[in-house]
Amino acid sequence: MRFAAFNSRIHFTPMTLRSTAALALVGWYLMLAPRTAGRFLLGSADVASAQEPSSQSSASQEFVATEDTSVKTPHGDPFKVPKDWRLQSRADFVLLNAPEGDALVAIVHAGAAANANDAIKRAWAQVRPGADYAIRFDVPIGPLNGWKGRRQLTYETSPNEKRTRVAIAEQYHGDWSVILFDGSNATAEKRGSQLGVVLLSLIPKGYVRETFAGRAAHPLDAERIAILKKFVTDGMVRLGVPGVGLAFIDGGKVVYAGGLGVRQLGNNEPVDENTLFIAASNTKAMSTLLMAHEVDAGRMRWDERATDVYPSFKLGDEATTRKVLMKYLVCACTGMPREDMEWLFSSSKATPRDSIESLARMRPTTTFGSLFQYSNVMVSTGGYLAASLEDPKRELGIAYDDAMQRIIFEPLGMRNTTFSFEQALRGNHASPHDTDADGIVHIADMGFNRTVIPLRPAGGMWTSSGDLIRYVQMELANGKLPNGQQLVSETNLLERRKPQVLIADKMYYGMGLMTDDTMGIQVIHHGGDLLGYHSDMMWLPAYNVGAVILTNAGRGVLLRAPLLRRLEEVLFDGETLAAEQLEASAAANDAEILAWRKRLVIPADTHAAAGLRHSYRNAALGVIEVKHEGKRVSFLFPQWHSEVATRKNDDRTVSFVTIDPGVDGFEFVVGGTQNDPILTLRDEQHEYVFSGKPGIQHMTARPDTIGTTTQ
Repeated sequence: MRFAAFNSRIHFTPMTLRSTAALALVGWYLMLAPRTAGRFLLGSADVASAQEPSSQSSASQEFVATEDTSVKTPHGDPFKVPKDWRLQSRADFVLLNAPEGDALVAIVHAGAAANANDAIKRAWAQVRPGADYAIRFDVPIGPLNGWKGRRQLTYETSPNEKRTRVAIAEQYHGDWSVILFDGSNATAEKRGSQLGVVLLSLIPKGYVRETFAGRAAHPLDAERIAILKKFVTDGMVRLGVPGVGLAFIDGGKVVYAGGLGVRQLGNNEPVDENTLFIAASNTKAMSTLLMAHEVDAGRMRWDERATDVYPSFKLGDEATTRKVLMKYLVCACTGMPREDMEWLFSSSKATPRDSIESLARMRPTTTFGSLFQYSNVMVSTGGYLAASLEDPKRELGIAYDDAMQRIIFEPLGMRNTTFSFEQALRGNHASPHDTDADGIVHIADMGFNRTVIPLRPAGGMWTSSGDLIRYVQMELANGKLPNGQQLVSETNLLERRKPQVLIADKMYYGMGLMTDDTMGIQVIHHGGDLLGYHSDMMWLPAYNVGAVILTNAGRGVLLRAPLLRRLEEVLFDGETLAAEQLEASAAANDAEILAWRKRLVIPADTHAAAGLRHSYRNAALGVIEVKHEGKRVSFLFPQWHSEVATRKNDDRTVSFVTIDPGVDGFEFVVGGTQNDPILTLRDEQHEYVFSGKPGIQHMTARPDTIGTTTQ
């Protein structure tokens, strides 16, 4: 898939469970549809109390929001303006400008348009007359907050623009509303949580949100479990997911733990409750559980400085280093951005200490506590530091593996769970799968996933549905095991759920866990994503209900949000939206694959390929080896490789794009001169230049100050 969607498909990211593609405006957040009322602000040391957003009269024509502020469009549709954004009101639309000045959201009333595309055409004519952008994707998206018939257009931009341009049309009782976004990739990522506030707070005038508050839950009896299993099975067929691990809890007891489908395409070995999958970011909650144990034992405090626990801890910004307490390592609230390329391209010899030391080269891009930014390296450091308190003399990785096994997995009865790839692959495990450039599902190579080993507290756990549901059972029991023993204190268990930073409307991030209040009930959950593995665990504390899902295919990510919705429908007689949401997500993904494929030349263009050097080097990411096999061209990295296609961009540049299943979407833009040829790789906030000139190693371009982006 495309690099815009790459983070949500491969990296172990914090994708929330609500309404797949609700935040499709933000490429890296493609799967996000979170929910949150009010907001939390972090000072340098303390979390402010929750508060409802203030309100501004719809008559206000222009203002800069000093806090999240409830307003209405000129048509009367309620929504929220995020803190620090400027609102400008016009006759039929409102404009929201990001503080950086390089990102714009417009909410336009398009009236009784003929269809979604006509509504979008009308919207651009009002906001930006004469605009005529080439369309990259034109896809359906699922219903949300009363809006129906939703459709998204994503427009062509060239990689060197470092920009995203998207339109979403949605209707309510035949009346169309359109959301337009045009902004830099860096601002879209940094302010993804604030875009979530806008998009997920926008509801039609007169619409009353569905809520499950005050409703009694039906029991998860055999009939309802069968309904949920059939829903997942039907979704697997639609999405091409070979296998799923699935489990449910009701009344605090495990009522189902098992599997659906097969472990690997081409054989008939079934998935069962003991089949291992990589849980990716669902490891984070396990690491913060270890931290809670260390707090109980008196070996650390949540509010203790990280430098007091580990004196050599250091970020690339001295002031931020001083502010980081142990709880802030795992809160996604420090302003440290996602910076995953360093470990994705790392050597197999990389160690946990290397991972921690890499933080000294990383700098925050937003002010401390202001915005949700997700750093895998920070969370990994939190897990390692907690484990080092158990045995300071041991190597960090060994100390962590031992502490997790002895303190967490064994007491929970998670007998199959491990961090050892070798152990997992020798036994009952599910193989990873993903689509190729033509949308055909294949078994994927495991090499890419091994890059997580040095950061395993953030995403390296192998587990099964039967094991992971035991963890959820303990969470529902507030830290108590089935035998009555208290694994960790209730106080420190629940401390991990406390909101630390806003993710989007009615949703917060805690310490490796998310709190979701959108439907009037509290849902705690977290997702996990690596190549060919997508999972989620979710529980409703007030109802003593929980579930886990583990999948072994890239498109398995599209099962997760609909499963939560279907669970709520079954429990509370909710409006039946889950099947429609799943189908819309699948259709959108199908259309995206087809549209992207049209721009790729496979095998790579012979003229462009002939201009490649034998190798390229970047000081931070290392070496790319170029391999020619007949007409095929492949890029070889330290732990993985991929065939590359070429793509001619609209600005006449050429990109080499990785296309192997699961690792597709890394885009290297050709540039430089004949004497110093370069390939440029980017994530949303960083730029990595690889030189093909012997002896030259370009440094990574990074933000120099908080709030700036690479140019």
